[in-house]
Amino acid sequence: MRRTRKEKKGQKSIVARAISFPKQEIRKIIRELEESETQRTRGNQVSFDPEEIEKMVMKEMRKIYSEKAIDHAMNPKNVGHLEESDGLAKITGSCGDTMEISLRIKDGNITDARFWTDGCGSSIACGSVITELIKGKPISEAEKIEYTTVLEALDGLPDSDVHCSVLASMTLKAAIESARTTL
Repeated sequence: MRRTRKEKKGQKSIVARAISFPKQEIRKIIRELEESETQRTRGNQVSFDPEEIEKMVMKEMRKIYSEKAIDHAMNPKNVGHLEESDGLAKITGSCGDTMEISLRIKDGNITDARFWTDGCGSSIACGSVITELIKGKPISEAEKIEYTTVLEALDGLPDSDVHCSVLASMTLKAAIESARTTL
């Protein structure tokens, strides 16, 4: 996942949290901050209160993304790689984001799943939710998961981000196919 700078464990910078946020919305927030009382002057430099910026960014994000999508993007589940996985797939989508899903399977059931992406917040949310959806499920049920299932689980995404759910579902199907060749 993209990081803007080295961060303390468990903390994400405002930029990292808003990584898929539309640029025009960020510009709007900056204009509002420049006109507000949240700025402080240090000599000739103007600085902004980071907590106030975060509140404004989150307020704007909530206008575009559901709480579930925001939660999965900011607090993703199952991030990483499985050592000795039974199924593994890595796909680069049309937008340039890459997603990898690794599976551990026992007796025809997915016992563990991990994802990794270099993509935006929506890609992170889709990877997180799809791995949550498949854990403990039989392969036959997991392979039926479509991008629409991912969208429903996140309470939707903006039209411009639907391709992230397509990437997650395609990567899952490829990982299941990979598992079939090794099992």
